[in-house]
Amino acid sequence: MNLFYITTLGCKVNQYESNGIATTLINNGWTRVEAVEKASVCIVNTCAVTARAAVQSRQAIRSIIRTNPGAKVIVTGCHAQTEPDLVGKIEHVHSVVGHGDKFKIAETLISPDQGIDSLPFPEKSYCTLTQFQGFEPAVTGNMTRAYLKIQDGCNAFCSYCIVPYARGRSRSMPMDEVLAHLAYLHEKGYKEVILTGIHTGAWGADFPEKRSFLDLLKTIVEKSPIHRVRISSIEPIEISDEIIGLAADHAIICDHFHIPLQSGDDGILKRMGRPYDTGYFRELVLKIHETMPRAAMGIDVLQGFPGESDQAFERTHALLAGLPISYLHVFPFSPRKGTPAFDYPDRVAPGILKQRCAAMRALGREKRRAFELGNIGQRFGAIIQEQRDRETGMLKAVTSNYLTLLVKGGDDLKRSAVDILVDSIDARGRLHGIPLT
Repeated sequence: MNLFYITTLGCKVNQYESNGIATTLINNGWTRVEAVEKASVCIVNTCAVTARAAVQSRQAIRSIIRTNPGAKVIVTGCHAQTEPDLVGKIEHVHSVVGHGDKFKIAETLISPDQGIDSLPFPEKSYCTLTQFQGFEPAVTGNMTRAYLKIQDGCNAFCSYCIVPYARGRSRSMPMDEVLAHLAYLHEKGYKEVILTGIHTGAWGADFPEKRSFLDLLKTIVEKSPIHRVRISSIEPIEISDEIIGLAADHAIICDHFHIPLQSGDDGILKRMGRPYDTGYFRELVLKIHETMPRAAMGIDVLQGFPGESDQAFERTHALLAGLPISYLHVFPFSPRKGTPAFDYPDRVAPGILKQRCAAMRALGREKRRAFELGNIGQRFGAIIQEQRDRETGMLKAVTSNYLTLLVKGGDDLKRSAVDILVDSIDARGRLHGIPLT
C-alpha cells in the first residue's frame, strides 16, 4: 500500500495546492495518513513570507526526518523556490521542487516509470511561471468548505514582500474554468467555496481581453449553482462600490472582507509601496460598514517596518481603534533578502517590535469580542462543519460574516446550510447558536 503524509505551512493558496496533490494521489490509489511514521513518502509544502515562516518550514522538514528517517521526503512551496540550496542541504531531503514543477509531484509518484529523483531541482530562486496552473478536477480536500485558487502570483512588488519573487507574475484561472470548478464542487456537496489567490483582486487583468474581479463575481452570482462564495483576501483599492453593492444584494457572496492595511501611517505606506493612504482606507471601511452593518472586516497589519516611529505606530493603533473592524492579523516586519526593504535603515528594535505587536494583538482581541457581542440576537446564513468541537462535542457552524458558533444537533446537520440565530456567549467566551427551521 502506498501511504503518504503531507503538511502545509502558510497561506490558503498553499493549502489548496496541498489538497490538490493529496486529492490526485488518493484518486490514484494512494492513502493519506496523519501519522508521519506510517508514510513511505512525506511532502512538505513550505512558506517564505517571513524569516520565521522559512525557519518553521525547515523545522517541519527536520521533525519529519527525525520521526520517519526511512521515508522519501519531498519539499515544495515558496521556501523551496526562494532558497532551494538551503533546503537541499538538509540531510535525507530527496527532492526540492519549485512552483513550476510542484504539479508534477503527484504525477511522478503515481507513474511506475518515474521516481521522485526525476523531479527537477529549481533552476532559479525566483518563479518564472507565466501561465496559470491548477488541478483537474476541482480540489476537494478534507474541509467542509473548499478552497478554489482562481489567481496566482503578484505584480505589486511591495518593498517588504518576497511573494512576487516566490510566486511569479499575476496569472488567472479562465472564467469558464472557475464556473466549471464551482459546479463540480456543488455536485460534490460543498456549500461554501473560498475564492483564494496571491492577489485575488487582480483576477483577469492578465487576460488578452482584460476582465475584472467584479466581472467574475457578477458571473458567479448569475450562473454558479454554489450556495455561497467567500473572498479570502482583497486589496483596499480593489474593493469598489460595485463589489460592496453586489455583496450587499446577493447572499451568495459572504458579508466578509479580509483587507490588508499594513500600516496606518501615510509615510510608512508610501515607503512600503502601498498604493493608497489612510484616508482612503478609513473611507472604505466606513462605506462597507454603512452598506453592510453586520459584515466582518479583518485587517492585516505589519508592525515594525523600518522607520516606524512611536508616532507612526500610535497613528496605526488610533486608526484601527476608531474603525468598526472585526479582527486583526498582526505580523512583525521580517527582512527578506532580495526585497528593497531588506537594506532599509532605521530598523525597529526587537523589544519595541514585540511590544507593538502585543499591543496591536490586544486591540484585535477587543475588536473581535465587540464584534461577537454585537451580533448576539442576529440571524445569519451558516454552514455546519463536518468536524465537531473537540472540547464540547457540539457541532460548529461558520456564519456568512465569519463567526464560529457552537450548535446542538445530530450528525444529519453536518455540511448543511442553515439559517442560525446567534443566541449567547458562554463563560469561556464562545458563541452559541440555534438553527432555525
